[in-house]
Amino acid sequence: MARAVVLGGTGVIGRAIAARLLAAGWQIEATGRSAAHVPDELAEASGFTFVTSERTDARALRTAIGDGAELVVDCLCFTESDALTVAPFLVDADAAVMLSTKAVYVDEFGNHGNSLTKPVFPLPIREVDPTVAPGRGDPATRDGYAANRVAAENALLDSGLPVTVLRAGRVHGAGAARPREWVFLKRALDGREQLALAHGGRGGDQTTAAANVAELVEVVARNPGARILNVGDTDAPSGLAIAETVAAHVGQRFEYELADDDVDPQYGAHPWDVVPPVVLDLTAARELGWQGQSYAATVGAELDWLLREHELGRTARFDDDPYFAPFLDYRLEDAYLLLRSLERSGI
Repeated sequence: MARAVVLGGTGVIGRAIAARLLAAGWQIEATGRSAAHVPDELAEASGFTFVTSERTDARALRTAIGDGAELVVDCLCFTESDALTVAPFLVDADAAVMLSTKAVYVDEFGNHGNSLTKPVFPLPIREVDPTVAPGRGDPATRDGYAANRVAAENALLDSGLPVTVLRAGRVHGAGAARPREWVFLKRALDGREQLALAHGGRGGDQTTAAANVAELVEVVARNPGARILNVGDTDAPSGLAIAETVAAHVGQRFEYELADDDVDPQYGAHPWDVVPPVVLDLTAARELGWQGQSYAATVGAELDWLLREHELGRTARFDDDPYFAPFLDYRLEDAYLLLRSLERSGI
């Protein structure tokens, strides 16, 4: 039985990879800081083992990876130091995968996804398109996050090892720490009938199902090599399409107020409001044998998980997260909806 080690195996992507490879007959060893974060379906699965391990500790990595792993997947490689720490332990692996992000790409003016000025990318973005310069600053800053990721990518790609870098979009899946779809699902659960969307709902920011990442990891395991691959959902939906998909999943129908482009985007703000949209070119992954699925075909896993969490009273953490505050400000939305209603009435 082939053995795979998933570093960061309790996160949204790690879980999906573990589940996919287990179903394909692999033996999985997933690392993390606490077994409490392993979902029951994985913990109870035959062939799955959890290993308590600190990703930045070289000795812990040696213990976790050991000898003879056919595949090592690193979901927690954020800096050049992380890459250099894990590289010696990949020598005996047949294939390795580093999870990276589309945030590394820059437009012709040097703007990236975390810049204060929104970038304008070519459609779609290819793996050979420009990225930020590699850096070693604080990865928690706007500019440092992408720069450190590029430095990590370069360190592994220059190592001579068969490491495939996967650049993912906005990830969704069961177990997500910050499930963006909550913005629309909560509205439906709260009985909201109207929904305002900035920029006419046209904004889009490439979505990536954890399940689509997992499929590509399995493809890479069969086709080892040093390369960069974009990974995303096959359709890159708009904010309006995402709202419709989420609402349909729970039998809700929103009445949409699609704001014009000259309206302050705080009215109708949502996590995918990027205009022009960000779309990844997935040609290279397809040429390797990856097929992928659409957003609508994959997001149900996250939505069902969120509904279970809601029934168990465990979604308050999302409501309390400052990230969601500008997207769930009902008073602001109601004020805009009232204004639009008065304007249509000629008052």
